[in-house]
Amino acid sequence: MKRLFFILIVLVGLSAVDVVKAQEVNSELYTKDHVPNRKPIPYAHVREADVLWAKKIWRVIDLREKINLPMYYPTTQMDDRYNLIDLLIYGIQYEGLTAYSTGGSDEFQVPLTLDQVMRQMGAVSDTSMVKDIETGMFVEKIVEGEVRSTEIKQFMLKEIWFFDSKYSRMDVRIVGLCPIREYVSEEGGEGNVRKSQTFWIYFPEARGLFARHEVFNPRNDAQRRTFDDIFIKRYFGSYIYKEANVYDNRRIEDYTAGMEAMMESERIKQSIFEKEHDMWEF
Repeated sequence: MKRLFFILIVLVGLSAVDVVKAQEVNSELYTKDHVPNRKPIPYAHVREADVLWAKKIWRVIDLREKINLPMYYPTTQMDDRYNLIDLLIYGIQYEGLTAYSTGGSDEFQVPLTLDQVMRQMGAVSDTSMVKDIETGMFVEKIVEGEVRSTEIKQFMLKEIWFFDSKYSRMDVRIVGLCPIREYVSEEGGEGNVRKSQTFWIYFPEARGLFARHEVFNPRNDAQRRTFDDIFIKRYFGSYIYKEANVYDNRRIEDYTAGMEAMMESERIKQSIFEKEHDMWEF
C-alpha cells in the first residue's frame, strides 16, 4: 500500500511539472531560432583579371527617409532589437568590432579605443558649478556625458562598383560605414546645428554582427530581415555624395549646390547604369 501511495505521489509531481512547463510565457507564435544563428552569405570570389571597370562611390543614407526608418528605430533597445548606431556601439563594446578614425581619411588605418568612440559620439564629461546645500558654497561637479543615439541622423557608405567579366554583370561591394552626428553646438553664442563624421566601420568585419540581428519588416512580421539583408539586398534609400575623381575625390557640394547637386548625383548614378549596358553588344 505504501508503495502504491509513493508511486501516486511521483505521478502527481510529474504532472505538476508538465503543467508548469505548459504555462511558460511565450508572446510569439513560435520560438525564433533562425536569425540569432544566421551567418552572412559569403561574397563570390573576385579575381583582379575579371574586373574590367571599377568606380568608388560615397553615398549618404538619411535615416529620416521612410524607407530607412528601420535603421533609426527603436530609439531604445526593444527585446533583441537595436537601431543601427546602438548595434554598432554594442559591437564595439562586446563583439570586438573595430572602429577607425575619420581623420580626413576613409582607409581604415587608425583604430579608435572605446573612449575615443564615445567622445566622437558626444559623451564628453564636463564640469559645472552647483550649490552645496550644507555649506551654501558653489563647488565643481563632474557631469558625465552620454551617448545620444538620436543625434545620428545619417550614415555614409563607401562602396565600389565594378563590372565582373566572369559573370558579365555590374556588382557592388560595400567597404565602409560611417555614422554622421547632427547636434546643436553652443560655440559662438547661439546654438548652431553641426554635422560631424564620428568613426568608420569596415563593413565586411561587421557583417557577422549584422546577420544576427533582425530589423522590423513593415510588410510581414513573420519575415524579419537582418541588417545584413538591408545592405546586401539594397533595401535603403540614399544619394551619391561624391565619386572617385582627379580632384582629390572632391565632394559634389564643393563645386555645385541645390538642384544642380541633385542632378549631378543622378548623373553619376546614371553613368554607372549606362556603363553596364555599354559592356554588352546587341
